[in-house]
Amino acid sequence: MSGSHDHPHDHSHDHSHGDHSPDADRWKHDGVRVIPGDQLDSNVPSTVGMDRKAAINFARVGAQKLWAGTVTIRPDAKTGAHHHGHLESIIFVVKGRARMRWGEALQFTAEAGPGDFIFVPPYVPHQEINASRDEVLECVLVRSDGEAVAINLDIEPVEKPELVLWVDPVHRDPAEKK
Repeated sequence: MSGSHDHPHDHSHDHSHGDHSPDADRWKHDGVRVIPGDQLDSNVPSTVGMDRKAAINFARVGAQKLWAGTVTIRPDAKTGAHHHGHLESIIFVVKGRARMRWGEALQFTAEAGPGDFIFVPPYVPHQEINASRDEVLECVLVRSDGEAVAINLDIEPVEKPELVLWVDPVHRDPAEKK
């Protein structure tokens, strides 16, 4: 991480390792944290068929604006319809196939596989589903606040949801007319 860059501030401060200023001890215990994957906190709310574990939250590392952890979803398991209030959520699929349904009647659906990211905006009614009948779904989950907000919804889902391709303003659906 060296080289020139375009922002004005002084880079001439001393980075000597012999410095033992009061900040040195503070950074030792209040700086970067590494949370081993086998030491995640399983004392978090979970849904039947799902195993959530916290890695980053206020209680573990003092995180003020994030929650991160893992979720493992048994084959053919799914959540009920819900939303996460004002929180934004990101799901990263590590292993398996995730099927998401969303909308007022869960009328839209899309799938994501290993290496894919899923973004869930605030207040969007949705449901997470393991799309496989025989493979576990493993994901990393990040939320925009440390609080656990999950509002369960009583929704009668449509029988056949509309497939929505993962597109954005740059990457359009190839079938879409220009």
